[in-house]
Amino acid sequence: MAPESAGPRRLLLINPNTTAALTQTLARYVQAALPGDVVVEPVTARFGAPYIATEVGYAVAAHAALDAWTTALQRPPDAAIIGCFGDPGLFALREVAPCPVTGLAEAALMEAAAHGTCAVVTGGHAWGPILERLLPTLQHGHTVRDIHTVELDGAALYAAPDAAEQVLLGACTTLLRRQPVDAIVLGGAGLAGVAQRLQPHVPVPLIDSVTAAARQVWDAPRGGHGALPAWVAHAMHA
Repeated sequence: MAPESAGPRRLLLINPNTTAALTQTLARYVQAALPGDVVVEPVTARFGAPYIATEVGYAVAAHAALDAWTTALQRPPDAAIIGCFGDPGLFALREVAPCPVTGLAEAALMEAAAHGTCAVVTGGHAWGPILERLLPTLQHGHTVRDIHTVELDGAALYAAPDAAEQVLLGACTTLLRRQPVDAIVLGGAGLAGVAQRLQPHVPVPLIDSVTAAARQVWDAPRGGHGALPAWVAHAMHA
């Protein structure tokens, strides 16, 4: 159920990467997938990696997501999305945010689960072990039968969309030969829109993690009271 509000519903879209152009891409696809009464308020991480592709960047991104929550808004939104497929800071933000919060991975798996089993295709080999640790913590993580990472990381795929489509199509084809599944998740902020373009060439449903988050966020668990503990806020801004 969507939360009630006096005016248009407000969705905070947190990009834990520091690339502002990526924030605008995310906002465009999220807004297009939302009901007309929802206003997207995007915010870009103030610090961290331009595009998260390492363990260090992923660790910092959780901090950056919490920082964005505390600094971006005068009042809590009606829902929030963490715009990274690794969902950095998801459980911490959910602990304090008084609204539904989801991340790209959680939402994509929820959508994929409607089809049965799934596999994940994403950019950058570093994401393999990160996702292997994350998936067991997510509600539908057990439905994932395979994780296929391509050599190009998310930043490279985002920068060269035509080449990215060929690489990702090849990855989907290879994956299905190795491990038949009922759906494939194309995971990553920079891959927004790719699933729709590739779908005619892939025999199973392709799940766009960005638009899945827009569709699933209102059903995500609600969190806490909207404020970080004082000692955390002080440490962030010291």
